[in-house]
Amino acid sequence: MKAADPPVTVARVTEGSGAQPPQSAPRRTRRKAGALLPYLLIAPAFVAIAAVFAWPLVKTVIMSFQDVGRRELWTGEAAPWVGFEQFTNILGDGEFWAVVWRTVIFMVVCVLATMVIGLGIAMLMQRMDTWVRLLLTAALIAAWSMPLLVTTSIFRWFADSDYGVLNMVLTKYLGVDAQGHNWFLNPVQGFVIIGAVVVWGAIPFVAVTLYAALTQVPKELEEAAALDGAGVAGVFRYVTWPVIKPVFQMVGTLSVLWDFNVFGQIFLIRGNKPEPEYTVLGIYSFEKAFESNSFSQGAAISLITVLLLSGVAVYYLRQLLKIGEVE
Repeated sequence: MKAADPPVTVARVTEGSGAQPPQSAPRRTRRKAGALLPYLLIAPAFVAIAAVFAWPLVKTVIMSFQDVGRRELWTGEAAPWVGFEQFTNILGDGEFWAVVWRTVIFMVVCVLATMVIGLGIAMLMQRMDTWVRLLLTAALIAAWSMPLLVTTSIFRWFADSDYGVLNMVLTKYLGVDAQGHNWFLNPVQGFVIIGAVVVWGAIPFVAVTLYAALTQVPKELEEAAALDGAGVAGVFRYVTWPVIKPVFQMVGTLSVLWDFNVFGQIFLIRGNKPEPEYTVLGIYSFEKAFESNSFSQGAAISLITVLLLSGVAVYYLRQLLKIGEVE
């Protein structure tokens, strides 16, 4: 008789077939808990963001389709629904479009000035000694961290008609009779002063960010381009610019978003009562809501502003994703 074959054990079958033994239920539970842990950790932040941003945005959307006045706001009564009436009234108002164009022009000028000056400072920082660069960086950070109320107060003093430094310098050193000149009687001159406040506050962020991007440009490529006969402009165009372009676009997009929504600089420098010639979209929405007691119109203007900037916001997010892919 042939001897019976030895029984094939589960371990041998498993080893020969390459199959893995089934995992225990506690191990699967631990893995699921580990996968959920990151979401649980960031859940409080999502709740805080929803409370601070999401709910006010939802409330603004609801108000824009209602007719909320002082009575409804104070008594809590249900406001009547008016559909798209607020939007049609705003979009059909010529004053609104005049404010939009004023806002766009002011934003474009401020963004161009900010980016040009910020890039110039960043390029100068490359050529400075270390201690000089550290002092300049500290000064930029100090200017950036200065409260808006302090900044506007300083610039109001600079442009004061009686005791302003600007009038004194023009009269005493440049031979221009500017004694007693009021810069805000002319809206163009007034917006120059206000634009200076905006640019002053934005340059530190732009300069420091672009300097960080410039440090990523390979020095050997710049030296090779210079040896091949490229001038300063050629080196910047063909070597430096392709490297810093994504960061430049990102910072420029942020500047567009910030300068389009300027409010505090104009509101404070005009003594909390801006003249109609200084009305931009942020001021226009505030005046409609709190001075005309048309809270729904103010909400509708805010939503229109969000829609106008939605394309810029999408472009900014795309730039962030591209930078993330490169890294």
